[in-house]
Amino acid sequence: MLELIIKKENKSKSIALIENGKLIEYYEDDETKRRREDNIYIGTIKDVIPGMQSAFIDIGIEKNAFIHLKDILPKINEKEEKQSINVDIKETTKVNDKLLVQIKKDSDAQKGARVSTHISLSGNYIVLMPNTSIITISKKIEDENEQKRLINIMKNNLPQNVGAIVRTSAKNKNEEDIVQDINYLYSKWKKIITKFNNEKTKGPVLVYKSPDIVEKIIIDTFSKGLEKVTLNNKKDLEELLDIQKENECYKNIKFVLQTNGDVMDCYDIKKQIEKMQARKIWLKCGGFITIDKTEALTAIDVNTGKYTGKKNLEDTIFKVNEEATYEIAKQVKLRDIGGIIIIDYIDMDNKKNKEKIENLLKNRLKEDRAKTQVEGFTKLDLMEFTRKHICSHNS
Repeated sequence: MLELIIKKENKSKSIALIENGKLIEYYEDDETKRRREDNIYIGTIKDVIPGMQSAFIDIGIEKNAFIHLKDILPKINEKEEKQSINVDIKETTKVNDKLLVQIKKDSDAQKGARVSTHISLSGNYIVLMPNTSIITISKKIEDENEQKRLINIMKNNLPQNVGAIVRTSAKNKNEEDIVQDINYLYSKWKKIITKFNNEKTKGPVLVYKSPDIVEKIIIDTFSKGLEKVTLNNKKDLEELLDIQKENECYKNIKFVLQTNGDVMDCYDIKKQIEKMQARKIWLKCGGFITIDKTEALTAIDVNTGKYTGKKNLEDTIFKVNEEATYEIAKQVKLRDIGGIIIIDYIDMDNKKNKEKIENLLKNRLKEDRAKTQVEGFTKLDLMEFTRKHICSHNS
């Protein structure tokens, strides 16, 4: 059973996703740090930089956003995109041009936001991509027959010049539900483009605000069995009930308001959160891992600890590394660790054991809602992979 528990205090929210009493994801959302990723704006080009094939665009926030030529040109396919880089940006863009753009990466203390004209709208089963004919299937859907079925649904139901990424949640879903998602997202897009075409003001305008972290969790987990959402704030409850009315898929989710006591006083959530925040995590076998974050990356070190094993040294090392892999996949998801992640496994001499550990990590990360990419062992025998944050804020 999946449950979502949301505790609001002043301008912050603690958000816990619980599976059968165990904390599997936890987020702290500070409403004073405005999250803008995936917002869509009407912006104005302020400066064109030919040497960088890029431009700066005013979208109405504290710093001008950055856009590269490849994010202005129509996206046909990856090969075409690379070929088109030879185009001079001055031929496509000039100062004071109006563009409809979406934030792909939030601004930070040093840089403005990164934006693109390649708009995407995330739904329950697909990510709608207007102004392109690209159709792709989530890599986590490996069955070829299911891939073909989903591609045919897309080809038969997507409007002209609209593409899509089919999400993992679409696997084995009936066509009616998927088509309903297509129509719902396309109606959103039509409203956005109508606002863009009818906007008369000279300044930048926010035309679409992306779903907040709570709504995103519901979008991603309702198909996995999300049954109950408990909140301590009446206004937040009313907003979620409005979303439920708009979306037939959420009809079986029970939304509960709890104003007496602490909503986090169940399943020992507070203890689970405290344990999650520790630097050292012990493994059942007696080994342990340590997690250290820096600005550039997150380093995870694997140690044998108290485990001495019962067979030879190589088997002992493999056992610790194997158990550590399960725990690492769990912890990066639980802590929402993003960016570059380096694992310093205990050195293995057996090449097949290294391959087993790499494949195990890839398989465990497939269960993560976030996008991950395992690069494998480096020349220094360090495992490298990347993960995109689920919840992100601008500084």
